[in-house]
Amino acid sequence: MITDQQQTNGGPAAGSDDNLPRKRILTQAHLKAFQESETYKNLVGFVEELNTAIIGKKLSSVTESSIAVKTILEILDKVESIARETPPVDNAASRFGNPAFKTFYDKVEEQSVELHDKLVTSGLLKEQDSIPELCVYFKESWGNRTRIDYGSGMELNFLCWLLCLRKLGVITEADDEAVVLKIFWRYIAIMRYLQSTYWLEPAGSHGVWGLDDYHFLPFLWGSGQLADHKHLRPKAIHDPEVLEAFSKDYMYFACIQFINSVKTWAKVNEGMIKMYKAEVLGKLPVVQHFYFGKLLPFPDISGLDEEEAEQDEHGHIHAKGETGWTMDCCGIPVPSVFAAAAAAKGDGSSTQGLVQPRSGVKPIPFD
Repeated sequence: MITDQQQTNGGPAAGSDDNLPRKRILTQAHLKAFQESETYKNLVGFVEELNTAIIGKKLSSVTESSIAVKTILEILDKVESIARETPPVDNAASRFGNPAFKTFYDKVEEQSVELHDKLVTSGLLKEQDSIPELCVYFKESWGNRTRIDYGSGMELNFLCWLLCLRKLGVITEADDEAVVLKIFWRYIAIMRYLQSTYWLEPAGSHGVWGLDDYHFLPFLWGSGQLADHKHLRPKAIHDPEVLEAFSKDYMYFACIQFINSVKTWAKVNEGMIKMYKAEVLGKLPVVQHFYFGKLLPFPDISGLDEEEAEQDEHGHIHAKGETGWTMDCCGIPVPSVFAAAAAAKGDGSSTQGLVQPRSGVKPIPFD
């Protein structure tokens, strides 16, 4: 939850590029510092706060909206208008991103200050000096101009834009439900239009998030909507009639329906190959179990410096002094889906005899 104490007034000085947001994470050390920062806590807290607000809520649940929500929706409507006024150019020779996206992007950037002025004129934004900072996150929300692509990193920028509006007091906790079910869902609708109109390439697609090349948060908050549903189970996503009946009410079903409309088995297969390379062959905790021999030789690394390492009681290799792969390998035991299912029943039983309790292991919550 974002508390009043965490809200900030003001931002970078207008016209001061030194104070504008810029990329800072370049190394693992940078990433670790970010994950331990107040910004990270605020970001995760905001996601969880919004998630809590929409549990059990349909997309149509919000019937009344604040002036802030209505103004933000007007800003998003203008972005869609810019896109519709900027049709794709003839690009039949290429199956990749349409160059007209760059024109759209430039128009959004040019009009960003004017669009944010709506927040000032409506009395929602008291500190006009914050607009340059807001504009950076806003323009980055729509894709990458150079690569003509889009991915969860750009979606993250939209989340950051919303978080900044929250910290500036433009939107409040009372708006949380509408922020997800109206503002964010409107953003997703516009992004689907941009993706299909300009053929935006997936940014680093591995086919990970339910095989969606572009988005993560609709699945996170979409599952939140369904978290306490008494009848709809996860397996329902495989039923076309269920998707048709509930896609207008729940983000998760709408996303799966969209995927089914654009995916082919060839595309799924391509994504699975990329995923295998990234999530199996590309993960140290996995490939450290790979045995190299005469038939499958290890490459010559004589010219490289080898990092000092040690083997733990599980047979896993760690850098000198490292105690484990955080929580998912040698640290606290992570329950399997079978154990989680048994715990959810509340009777301590195993699932169909497949899960047997391990003596000496302290049970941990599945939350």
